[in-house]
Amino acid sequence: MRRPQRILVTGAAGFIGSTVVERLLSEGREVTGLDSFDCFYPEAQKVRNLSTVSQHPAFELVRGDIRDTDAIADLFETRGFDGIIHLAALAGVRPSLERPAEYADVNVGGTSVLLAACARHDVPQVIFGSSSSVYGERDDGPFRETDPVERPISPYAATKRSGELIAHTFHHAHGTSIACLRFFTVYGPRQRPDLAIRKFAERMLLGQTVPIYGDGSSLRDFTFVEDTVDGIVRALDANHGFGIYNLGAGHKVAILDVVKLLEQSLGISASIEWQPSQVGDVKRTWADISAAREAFGYEPRTTIEKGIERFVEWLRQST
Repeated sequence: MRRPQRILVTGAAGFIGSTVVERLLSEGREVTGLDSFDCFYPEAQKVRNLSTVSQHPAFELVRGDIRDTDAIADLFETRGFDGIIHLAALAGVRPSLERPAEYADVNVGGTSVLLAACARHDVPQVIFGSSSSVYGERDDGPFRETDPVERPISPYAATKRSGELIAHTFHHAHGTSIACLRFFTVYGPRQRPDLAIRKFAERMLLGQTVPIYGDGSSLRDFTFVEDTVDGIVRALDANHGFGIYNLGAGHKVAILDVVKLLEQSLGISASIEWQPSQVGDVKRTWADISAAREAFGYEPRTTIEKGIERFVEWLRQST
């Protein structure tokens, strides 16, 4: 009898990572989760993210840093991985402007350490979590993987593009099959507290003002987390050689319209606090998802209306 697939998920305690872990375990796979429990937001929230799987017999959690060459080497030497889903990173556009060297160290250096281990141990399939931020400032759309991406406008975006380029070099040099997935404004249960939808909702529940940067007309391709995770798992099970794919909803929604949906779901009127536009923020994101649809059957199914409802339901239960 063939043993179940053993998958390494980096950033396993995070918003997307913990949802990926649940999905893989539900499908009968063995999962090793790696997380440094970075202090970007409270560790207790990350621990809670994994509460439903912490006692699962097919799940192992390892506390570690992707930059730690010796620890990564030991991890790969003592376990045989059939695939890697690499989601660990320092996240956030605005913090990257204040800590660019640290973002480069973790997101570029750490990714290089991990990919080198994959090459040494002949890991057959690697998924790299990239970002729509690589597209930079755009007035058109939808964004396609063939579009030029030479002008990122934040250090975070630059590190994600660098990760894609490094991934390609490992594919070229070692034949590693790697899919780089550009995530578009993922939201839903377990969302990080710094991200717009959760930040807005929590402030509304507390009777606080909702900060809107610019005039509120910025457009985002909000993508429900379970749709993103479905794309990740589908990509893991496909054979790409090397590929770059957008994982978005394929629709753009104005920030102010999201506030209105939160008002409806929460039953609370928002008090807007208008703020200047922020350096590093783009005016729009909008994914052309045809490449992912064709390559591995990616098909997001959650509307923004339904997704907001599900997020609010989770938020009420978790507070």
